Amino acid sequence: MMWMLLFMLLPVVAMSYIGWHIWCLLPVGWGWKLLAVVLMVASFALLFANFWRVTDRLPLWLGSVIYEVGTSSLFILLYLFMLFLLLDLGRLVHLVSRTLLYNNGGMAGGIALFIFGLFLYGNLHYRDKYRQELTLTSAKVTKPMRLVMMSDLHIGYHNRRDELHRWVDIINSEQPDAILIAGDIIDGSMRPIMEERMAEEFRRLKAPVYACLGNHEYFSGEPEAEQFYREAGIHLLRDSMAVVGDLCIIGRDDRMNMKRKNLAAIMKQDIASSALHSSPSDRFTILLDHQPYHLEQAERQGIDFQFSGHTHHGQVWPISWITDYVYECSFGEHQRGNTRYYVSSGLGIWGGKFRIGTRSEYVVVIIDH
Repeated sequence: MMWMLLFMLLPVVAMSYIGWHIWCLLPVGWGWKLLAVVLMVASFALLFANFWRVTDRLPLWLGSVIYEVGTSSLFILLYLFMLFLLLDLGRLVHLVSRTLLYNNGGMAGGIALFIFGLFLYGNLHYRDKYRQELTLTSAKVTKPMRLVMMSDLHIGYHNRRDELHRWVDIINSEQPDAILIAGDIIDGSMRPIMEERMAEEFRRLKAPVYACLGNHEYFSGEPEAEQFYREAGIHLLRDSMAVVGDLCIIGRDDRMNMKRKNLAAIMKQDIASSALHSSPSDRFTILLDHQPYHLEQAERQGIDFQFSGHTHHGQVWPISWITDYVYECSFGEHQRGNTRYYVSSGLGIWGGKFRIGTRSEYVVVIIDH
């Protein structure tokens, strides 16, 4: 309870700290200062309109604006907090003059320009999707296979149908034999997905699509998400497996489901019911597991390759340092024994469309003998 209370107080303390600095910095009357602080607080408060599903009761365009402003403010305020903290530390060691932070229009303009430039770069960098290519070799594969893997599309109020259309074109241009998605296709609300009929875009994909659930599918409502997968033509793997050529693709339910099967039980399930005519280990096994916890489980079960997402690699620096601390692997390639892993930073994003110190990506995997 104490930790929860502290966690709730942190945003209040941070907002008070930023608001006080803005008040001191702006060389205008108290009315304009108050307006600036109120706008800052109001922008942040819009973040909760999404959590409380207020956006679902508004016109789609307005819900999108509220989502973008509220979630973007979270990242902008984080950088303002770090910048003011750095300036205050500079004052303590007498590297920054007090006059720079009081009634200084030049400094206020400089900070505003810096923040605008930084987040303009972050937005452009997010829109530029990085193509990561991996080559895997195995005697279990009799002919080369080309796969596109991705995670964390987060389609919804901010990643709308026009954005999804562009992603589908990118994926189709790779001419994959199959497409694998490691969860969080949905951001948090089914409303914009259904209203914009986004399932039609997935049906434009020219290769079979296999996916597991992520935690955000549970936030949006797991039954509704599962229905959307069916309408989109996505083969949902929930603690189950499918055969694609020489591949055995295993999808775990997200760990939000406290009753999901353990990996050993999935591997030992009845061969006939899983459409396999031999042991999964006879084929090149690919595990889709949204959240990259307990990587040792895949190693113990002899999985050849695990693909995960969820972390976003923090989305912006220095949150990436936190994800690097929390997870054994929070981004990129990894190996334990004979099992290789890739944790993706995600094709889409949660919240504000900014990538600073991280990237949005899709992964092209070529598996050959």
